[in-house]
Amino acid sequence: MSNQPPVGAGTAFFPATDTTPNGDRPGKTPELEAGRLRGLPRRRRPAMIALAVAMAGAGVLVSSALYQRADHHVQVVMVTAPVPAGAVITSGHLGTTSVTVGADIKVIPASQIAQLSGEVAAVTLRSGTLLAPSDLTALQPPGPSQMLVPAPVKPSVLPASGLFPGDHVLIVATPGDQGQPGASDSQQLLTGPVPGVVAAVSNVPDQDGLDVVDLLVSKANGTAVAEQVSTGQFVLIVTKRGS
Repeated sequence: MSNQPPVGAGTAFFPATDTTPNGDRPGKTPELEAGRLRGLPRRRRPAMIALAVAMAGAGVLVSSALYQRADHHVQVVMVTAPVPAGAVITSGHLGTTSVTVGADIKVIPASQIAQLSGEVAAVTLRSGTLLAPSDLTALQPPGPSQMLVPAPVKPSVLPASGLFPGDHVLIVATPGDQGQPGASDSQQLLTGPVPGVVAAVSNVPDQDGLDVVDLLVSKANGTAVAEQVSTGQFVLIVTKRGS
């Protein structure tokens, strides 16, 4: 036997690999690698930031425009002086203001303020409130269940603060003329105090020196109140200011 090593012994054989030392596959071109790099995210540019801010601002403007469509800023009629229910409205009771109101809120445009003088308040109108169409009525007092009784009274028996339309009062029969004791023909046609509401008060005493107060009372008590008032033997007691 020969002691020589077999042919090829000690020789290393390295087959060709599918990758290059830098990790690239054979045949991979730099252009493809560059294409991979172009897919990476880039730094934001100032122009893009400005565009985003502009789009956000546009969104705010659109939202504001939609809000203005839903809530309209308009000139409307408002109450500047209190008006009791059933009283006639004059130009001194009204003014205008600019407000933002929703589409479901009923108001009267300021352009119609001149047409409202002479209308009647369907409810008590309070100063500083907006006037609505439902606050007005064409009917003047008395209502269907009321009577209007004029009551001449001496100024000396009226409250020092005066009487005003809308005041609630009690009509009370007295033993003497206008509450003065000593009348021999005292008549008490009212069996008890009768509630009423002041509809109007004269500012100038009549020829007898009496003020006239128009009283709204129920139909059931109207006749008795009128008879009691005709005797002059009654007094008005204020129970509530305004209505």
